[in-house]
Amino acid sequence: MAAPTVVLIPFCVTGHLTSMLQAGKRMLMSGGGDLAMSLTVLLAPLPMARFAHIVEREATSGSGFDIRFHRLPDVELPAFSGPEDMISSFIQLQASNTKAAIAGLASPVAAVVMDYFCTTLFDVARELALPVYVYFTSPASMLALMLRLPTLDREVAGDFGEAETAFNVPGMPPVPAAFLPNAVMKRDSGYTWSMYHANRFMEAAGIIINTVAELEPEALAAVADGRCMPGRRAPTIYPIGPVIAFDPPAEQPHECLRWLDAQPRSSVVLLCFGSMGNLSVPQVHEIAEGLQRSEYRFLWVLRGPPPAGSPYPTDANVDELVPGGFLERTKERGLVWPRWAPQKEILSHPSIGGFVSHGGWNSTLESLWHGVPLVAWPLYAEQHMNAFMLVASLGVAVAMEVDRKRGNFVEAAELERAVRTLMGASEEGRKARAKAAEAKAACRNAGEEGGSSCATLQRLMCEISRHRGG
Repeated sequence: MAAPTVVLIPFCVTGHLTSMLQAGKRMLMSGGGDLAMSLTVLLAPLPMARFAHIVEREATSGSGFDIRFHRLPDVELPAFSGPEDMISSFIQLQASNTKAAIAGLASPVAAVVMDYFCTTLFDVARELALPVYVYFTSPASMLALMLRLPTLDREVAGDFGEAETAFNVPGMPPVPAAFLPNAVMKRDSGYTWSMYHANRFMEAAGIIINTVAELEPEALAAVADGRCMPGRRAPTIYPIGPVIAFDPPAEQPHECLRWLDAQPRSSVVLLCFGSMGNLSVPQVHEIAEGLQRSEYRFLWVLRGPPPAGSPYPTDANVDELVPGGFLERTKERGLVWPRWAPQKEILSHPSIGGFVSHGGWNSTLESLWHGVPLVAWPLYAEQHMNAFMLVASLGVAVAMEVDRKRGNFVEAAELERAVRTLMGASEEGRKARAKAAEAKAACRNAGEEGGSSCATLQRLMCEISRHRGG
């Protein structure tokens, strides 16, 4: 009989797909009892998603894991009224294809693990009598908020974004409306889908979450104790983070790393805004002015506008984007890099002392893994919530005033202040650095043998192994 397989159903964009594949590999490494297991990854790519390079890398990495990829048939993108509506409706159209793919597998299926945007496929798992787990790529604070939504929906009148009082989220300090995720600011399709997914989470056999128990103990306890959805039994929570994919070292050091080699220790602030981070020309000019006035060393990963129909930025034409004379004035202490950059390797470099980031959770965990404090500059999705949590709960970031009503615009003077605070001798910066060092230790210890995430993975795989069969 073929070895059992765990079916992964990711949301096929870089930040979700890479994380889920890495989590799947860690599940296999943790073992499932006396039988080996494989992974079967069902891919339902959005038309504009870039994922082929990730799949090719995983399939040819020579890692020794038994990972098989199955691409579901293309379906036409439905009419939609926002990103959450597009994603969730698109996945919903894949229900019959998903059922056929799983039913047709030669290996017995031990469990199905779905990205949290894919809960419309829970019914498929139920029809096939398979246990289903949610893979949650955001922090526990975001999970606590989502599970709290049905109650907040009854308690709060009108749009959440217009509320004048802070929101009570168990396990979190009161959350001001200005820091809520984009999807719940208005009672629109994104809000409706967030409520839908939150309710479906409660049907799962468990929620696998990319966080560390020691980083978010209060939020994890609030979810596990059922305080977010009173009166309903919470699914088992499995914090297995930090889930970070580390690439093998390149034969030749990247140009950014060679530049960092010439800089003093902890002297450089990195600015990088994720796989979909793209800034307007006026905003680029404000950043340039703020960096110049801060007088700190910087490595700025600057990307150009995305092509039509794609959310992904292009390589930047630096001369067209930055103010005239900026490169010459800062050439002794700054590097503007116009293409993809190896962020994890840059964050690991001893010359990096701080990170101005969009606050995406993958980037945040990479920063904390290396003990680098942050300035959070949220741009989309749940990043405003992340920014609040990084300052108010974890203390690893310096707050920065972001004008959400102007497309998350930041003035030059505010960026200058935040960089000086993060990198200088201020008490706020010192505390952020100390907390980031503590977070680094927590992240490293969690993955060690006997650490919290290692033990949780073993517990998860023992649970899944009980479901295997044929």
